[in-house]
Amino acid sequence: MVDVSRVQKELTECNRDREVSGVSITLHDGSTISHLTGTIAGPQGTPYEGGTFVIDIRLPGGYPFEPPKMQFITKVWHPNISSQNGAICLDILKDQWSPALTLKTALLSLQALLSAPAPDDPQDAVVAQQYLRDYSTFSATARYWTEAFAKNSSTGMEEKVQKLVEMGFPEDMVRSVLKSVNGDENMALEKLCSG
Repeated sequence: MVDVSRVQKELTECNRDREVSGVSITLHDGSTISHLTGTIAGPQGTPYEGGTFVIDIRLPGGYPFEPPKMQFITKVWHPNISSQNGAICLDILKDQWSPALTLKTALLSLQALLSAPAPDDPQDAVVAQQYLRDYSTFSATARYWTEAFAKNSSTGMEEKVQKLVEMGFPEDMVRSVLKSVNGDENMALEKLCSG
């Protein structure tokens, strides 16, 4: 059973200084404490600068004694994050987790991972090879993906809302789903179609 009071305390602590830390957490659907959504600001001086990255967080029944399950929802070009499904290769989310760590420290560790990739222990071998062999192409691709997937353009968002509403989905539902997938139109359509 998830320790509800600890998680509530962690949410408050994490969101208290989000302007400074660049990380925040909300309830995924507003009701279940074991399913959360994290956001990370792309670190300055990296190809991810200016982006907002959304992380799906699921807390196992044994949390905080078991690590949270985290996965990038926002597509990101990074050696330690799958470009296909957002899976993350980070030791503290696996065997190096400790109950002394918090959701905030996990998100800050992901933010640090964006600043300092570990291509020798990759989640995505293709990206890792590019990072090691052709850094300028890696950096340009990561910047492009940040622009395409991690930056919300309000005009682009309105066009996406309009397109999905024209398909017959209710506008409030479309806006909510688009927000939950950080503006990814294809993921929003998938979610809307699956109920």
